Amino acid sequence: MTIVITAFERSPDGGRGLARDTRVRWALEEVGQPYEVRGVQFAALKEPAHLALNPFGSIPTFEEDGLALFESGSIVLHIAQRHPGLLPDDPHARARAITWMFAALNTVEPPILERANARLLEGDKPWSHDRIPIVEDRVRDQLRKLSARLGETDWLDGAFSAGDLMMVSVLLRIKTSGLLEAFPNLAAYVARGEARPAYQRAFADQLAFNTRP
Repeated sequence: MTIVITAFERSPDGGRGLARDTRVRWALEEVGQPYEVRGVQFAALKEPAHLALNPFGSIPTFEEDGLALFESGSIVLHIAQRHPGLLPDDPHARARAITWMFAALNTVEPPILERANARLLEGDKPWSHDRIPIVEDRVRDQLRKLSARLGETDWLDGAFSAGDLMMVSVLLRIKTSGLLEAFPNLAAYVARGEARPAYQRAFADQLAFNTRP
């Protein structure tokens, strides 16, 4: 059965790869699995048909052979566990790769999202001028720790894995913010992720989906 994922009919980022369906597209491209994309309008996110797939009314969702999943991290992990290419065979290395997936979503991404919300959703509040620098310091603190751990290596733990896929996806959210400039190894790390042919295909597919007539 063909894999079907959901994505916004028109993503708020205009197809620049920041919507979470890009992570799923990238994972599927890395493991060579074909998929179809079903576009969802914002109003449809709260309708029963979509809420049956994701009770929180967001994207992406994943459907295959009677299985329906939501949350990009869970979907990418499912893909990585079912198909070779994103998780090492060695049990310890495999566990570490999965740990990096959780670190990306639970440790690095929250302050990045907090910064985005502070700027986009709360920028007109009288207290936002004072809050944004505080939030950005939280982002820098996590970047500093991640940079120290990555060092001069290409990937977080040996070969490229689902952990790197998820971490690069998270860091892409601040690619144009200037925050990565203080951490050249992280900027280079993100560039390596973007240069992967699988990412290039996923990005092109999402852009084409968002710019179709």
